[in-house]
Order: sequence, then C-alpha cells, then structure tokens
Amino acid sequence: MTKRPSDRESAGGKVVVLLIGGLLLLAGGAYAAAYVAAGDKVPRGTTVAGVAIGGKTPAQAEEALRSGLEGRVDRPIPASVDGKTVSVTPSDAGLAVDFDATVAEAGGERSWSPARLWDYWTGGDRQDPVVTVDEASFTAALDELTTSAGTAPTDGAVAFKEGRVVTTDPAPGKGLDPAEAKAALLDAYLSEDDTVAELETTAVQPEIDDADVQKALDTFANPALSGPVTLVFGDSPVELAPADFAAALGMKATGGTLVPDLDTNKLTALVDSEVSEDDKPVDATVRLVNGKPRVVPAKPGVTYDPADVSDAFLKLVTQPDGKRRMKVEATVAEPEFTTADAKALKIDEKVSTFTTYYPYAEYRNINIGRAAELVDGTILKPGDTFSLNDIVGERTRENGFTEGFIISNGLFKEDLGGGVSQMATTTFNAMYFAGLEDVEHKPHSVYIDRYPEGREATVAWGSVDLRFKNDTPYGVLVHAHVTPSDGSAKGVVTVSMWSTKTWDITSKTSDRYNFRSPKTQTLTTADCLPAVGYDGFDVDVTRYFHKPDVSATVKSEKFHTSYIASDNVKCEKPKQKSPTG
Repeated sequence: MTKRPSDRESAGGKVVVLLIGGLLLLAGGAYAAAYVAAGDKVPRGTTVAGVAIGGKTPAQAEEALRSGLEGRVDRPIPASVDGKTVSVTPSDAGLAVDFDATVAEAGGERSWSPARLWDYWTGGDRQDPVVTVDEASFTAALDELTTSAGTAPTDGAVAFKEGRVVTTDPAPGKGLDPAEAKAALLDAYLSEDDTVAELETTAVQPEIDDADVQKALDTFANPALSGPVTLVFGDSPVELAPADFAAALGMKATGGTLVPDLDTNKLTALVDSEVSEDDKPVDATVRLVNGKPRVVPAKPGVTYDPADVSDAFLKLVTQPDGKRRMKVEATVAEPEFTTADAKALKIDEKVSTFTTYYPYAEYRNINIGRAAELVDGTILKPGDTFSLNDIVGERTRENGFTEGFIISNGLFKEDLGGGVSQMATTTFNAMYFAGLEDVEHKPHSVYIDRYPEGREATVAWGSVDLRFKNDTPYGVLVHAHVTPSDGSAKGVVTVSMWSTKTWDITSKTSDRYNFRSPKTQTLTTADCLPAVGYDGFDVDVTRYFHKPDVSATVKSEKFHTSYIASDNVKCEKPKQKSPTG
C-alpha cells in the first residue's frame, strides 16, 4: 500500500521520512534536497490548453503559458449562429486570461508539505485556463451578434400623431440565450483546434405585449383625446383642443408596461400661445382672417409654474366629459375686454364698402398706403367715435409720411402728408353707406373730380378732422386696403365696414347750382404752382335710412356743400428793385 509522505521532518531538514509499502525508509543528502526543491514547482505533467508548464517554477510556468498562448489569446473565436459563420474578438467581448491565477490553480505555489510534494512527483494533469469576463463588454458583443444574426423583438407601442392615436403591434424576435452563448464561446476560446462555437437563436418575446398596448389605450390614450382640456387661470379659461395638445403626448415603456409621457415644453408653449407673452393681459379683438371676421380671444397676463400646469393637465386628460376643467394656481392679470365681449360685438358681415382711384404719384402711394395701414383693423365699439387724426397721427417722416400736394385756400402747395385726404374721402363714404353718425367732416374747398361731389372729406393735422360715431348696437371693424399705382394703372383705395347690418342706405345727389367763375391770380412766390381754374358750385346730397330689406324710409339726412371756384394761377419771377443813388 502506497501512502503520502508524513509531515515529520528532521530538525536539520536533511532527512525525509517516507512510508512506502509499510517500510520506513530514511533518505538523506542529495535525495532529500531534490525532493524538497519540488515544493516550489508546478506538478510534473501539468498542461494548460495544450501548453506544458509542469516541473516549472510559477514564474517559469507563467512565462511558458504566455508564450504558448500568445497566438490564441486575441485570436477571433469562430462561431456559427443558425448556420451563419461569424466571429467574436476576445478583447471586444471582455475575455482575458488570468495567467497568475491559472498557474496558481495548476499547483504552482510554494509549499513543503508532504502532500504538496507528493502531488509534484505523482500529480500533473490537463488544466483549463482561468478566463476573466467583463460582463458589460460580453453583453455588448452578444447584442452585436444578435443584431447581425438575429432579430430584435418589436415592443408594442402607443403614439400620438396628427391628433390621433397610432399603435405598433408587438412581435417576437430571435436572439441568443446569454448563458448558453457564454458557455459555448468560453469552450471555443483558446482551443487548440479552432473549435467553432455553435450558437442557436431562440424566440425572444417583446417586453410590451398586446395586453400592455390595450391597457394603455383603455386607461390613457383613448380618454386623452376624447375632448378638450380647460385650464382656468384666475377668471380666464384656456381651452386646449385634442388636435393641439396631442403633439405633447406620448407613452413610454417602463418596467414592462406603457406609462404616459408628457412633453412639458410643448405643453407650456401651447399654454403660452393662449396667454400674454409678457405677463400683461391682451384684450380680445376682431380681425379679418381669410376674408371673414374672426374673434381673436383675449389673453390674460399669467405667471405660473409649468409643473403645476403639467400636473393639472395629466389629471384632467383621462377624465370623462364634464370633468376636464381645473383651476391652476397662478398670478393672473385679467383683460379688460374679454372674448365674450368681442363676440357680443357681432361683427359678422360686410355692411358697406367704397372704392376711390388716384393717378400715379409716388407720394400718393406712400402717404395713402401709410394712412390705410394705420386705419386698417380699427374697432369701434357701440358709442365709440372714429377720429382719423387720432388714428393716423401727425404726418411726419418719423410716422412714415413724405411731402405731397395739398390744397390751401383754394391753391395747391407742397406739404407732408399730401394725399391723405383720399383716405379721408374713401373712409367717409364707407361710413356714409354703413349708416353711421357723421360727427365732423369738411369737404375740400374746391371740387376734385375723382371724388363724388358732396360726399368727400379733407383733413389737416391739428385743424381739420374726419370724425364719425358708431351709433349702432353692434361693433364696427374698419378694413382699409390700397393697391398702389404703378404708372400704367391708377391706384385703388378701398375701405369697408364690417358689423351687423342696421341700415340699408340709399343716396341722392342734386344738380349743381349757384355756379361761380374762377379768377386769375399772378403769384411771384417761390412755391407758386401754375394751374388752370374751374367753376365753383353748390350741391346737396341726401342720405336715406331704411331698415334692412325694407324700402320705406325711416329717416333722411341732407349734406350741403359749397365749392369755391379754383382760380387760374400764373407764376412770375419777382421784380428786382432798382438801386438807389
């Protein structure tokens, strides 16, 4: 019977006690020294991945192992995925050999215990290398293999596009079992015969399945688009339509289920579009949009915390009809003229329109166009009085006007704002046929044949104005538009009044009478402009008021106009004074 060495050693280290076949053998001298030296070496006959390291010290064994595996440590691992040939680079997969641990595991450690010494002489076997695995890198490499050879599962999804709910159906994919793939790749790693790691894909189920999608539809998506959501800031409701807020909605996968995902920035931008930009309230008004009057809602001045808006919105958006309205904490400045006030104006239809024409002159294009720009969009509430001078302002270069011809004391002269009377005349006629109350208008002193006689008006900053009152129970929107003259065609000025029709207006113009002949003036001033005169005359215009679609006259109003004659004007150079001696 063979036994391992006992643990007894002589005090001098020169004698080893061996029990062999039941006989006590005493050995000494060189034999004992050699036996003891084996305690610092790897057991004889040890190989690691085909590399012999037996009988070597740990340092020698590690050097031999590194040398023997040099060509295999970073050699791509051949693999087959469902018959498709691929390869995996060990370093990319986080695989590495721990040489020190491998040698230690093979028995390369200093010890003079009898059992250890016995292993050296009688042991030694084929050992596997100790391989370390960086799990993150290995998972990434496995994912890359799956991407190239398999297919990722399709998770079910719910999205909101163009104001409606859109779903994605879940579908299984094909992937690798991580544990099986890891074992196969490790078996093939460092192989002597280029062993191929045989990998097979299996069905991979999506994380979000049909049941998850249906639950998301029932509990969030469909209720969310079932109707508008109203956030109330102070006394001002802000109604958000599904077609608008859908763009801020989404659903995301979390923990194997779909949960609401709200884009706070988009929701905040939507709310901000319904309130004042600078935290100051904006009154409601009425504008023409695509040729039709439309109420532009009032905007409260609101300061709020976006988180409060988001929280309120998410609470409301899944509620049934009748419970989708909530007050939101905010600092609010209310508009004076509300959306309801604007709707009450009942500006619904065109009640009058009038057009005049003018010959080409660039100053007319500039001045009439600028005046129209300032007049356009004017709102007259019931009882309001329109003042052209107040609306247009002083005719200065800073206000967008240039020099042009005006009439002063029956004569033409240049001044800033020449031509604005064309806007006054056109606006007067639009007012006239809308049936509004004339407060102040002054005809030109001489008749200008491009205007209707007796129905025209001139203006001058600080002295002559065009004013009329909205004496109807409805609001009036004034729309002014100019098509400039280009030299080949006359300029066109159109002013329209939009309201609810109160009157149908008819008009009658008398024959001219009380004619006056022009005189001739000879002027020597520097601003003299020659002119051919024409007669002055008187004329009467009568405005008749009828209820809409009724021919009977309810009342009438007479306008009397007396035009002075326009004198002939001759211009001469001033005479030089004779020198005195």
